[in-house]
Amino acid sequence: MTIRIGANPICWANDDMPELGGDTTLETILSEAKQIGFEGMELGKKFPRTPDGLRDALAPYGLACISGWYSAKLLKRNGDAEFEAAQNHLNLLKAQGSTVMVVCETSNTIQGDIGTPLSRRPKLTGDDWRAFGARMTRFGDLLAAQGMRIVYHHHMGSVVQSPDDIDAFMANTGPSVDLLLDTGHAVWGGDDPARLAIRYRDRIGHVHTKDIRTEVLARSRAEDWSFLKSVLNGVYTVPGDGTIDFRAMFRALPGYSGWVVLEAEQDPEKANPFTYASLGYANLKTYLRDEGLL
Repeated sequence: MTIRIGANPICWANDDMPELGGDTTLETILSEAKQIGFEGMELGKKFPRTPDGLRDALAPYGLACISGWYSAKLLKRNGDAEFEAAQNHLNLLKAQGSTVMVVCETSNTIQGDIGTPLSRRPKLTGDDWRAFGARMTRFGDLLAAQGMRIVYHHHMGSVVQSPDDIDAFMANTGPSVDLLLDTGHAVWGGDDPARLAIRYRDRIGHVHTKDIRTEVLARSRAEDWSFLKSVLNGVYTVPGDGTIDFRAMFRALPGYSGWVVLEAEQDPEKANPFTYASLGYANLKTYLRDEGLL
């Protein structure tokens, strides 16, 4: 597999805030994604959740099923219990030929609570990291035996947010667990996407691309906004419309093979999804070609 460019439906309709793009149909999302040039889609709540239903929804547009978000509860249950809980999702992805599962620990996250500021997000200590990492690795081992790899999504408002969190997570998990490098969450969390690309090149199994509006980020930090309030105010945008150096990150990923996914959530009333997704797609193709990856 070489690099393929895909999209997440959150660019059109937000699962955490259903009022954003709530009236946008799945058919609109898929037809616009196809028209823009994307080769595949990640899943969202508007997608069918049976193998046949999902296949029938994607087939008319020739779009691959890239992966789908899975909310883990490994701070509360062990890897074997998580594997059992993930069976329906695993079987749905396997039936579409997907090979990676986007996983994020959500048992105590505040990312979906618009009233809780990011300063109150949960954190783990040394012993917590060891236990959490062992459970995640067990879950990853069981998935790997089924031909599926974890690509872990570091996320604002969760236990894996900061550079130290990411380093501790990676140090305490085994080779069956890869990192999903998300440019927007990396910068907002205080990291550099290029640093992550260099440090974890051999364990980066998936890439999410979004850009940052630094003036909104500065206000979010100064006023201690929640994750969702920040999104509503436009902290995220598509690659090339903010300040992230995507060329530097891609330059640090020679030989990367997999999906590069546009996942830039905005208020569709303020940022037309087709217009912005088209811009993001065009910029990603330019960056990837400039670095010899496409």
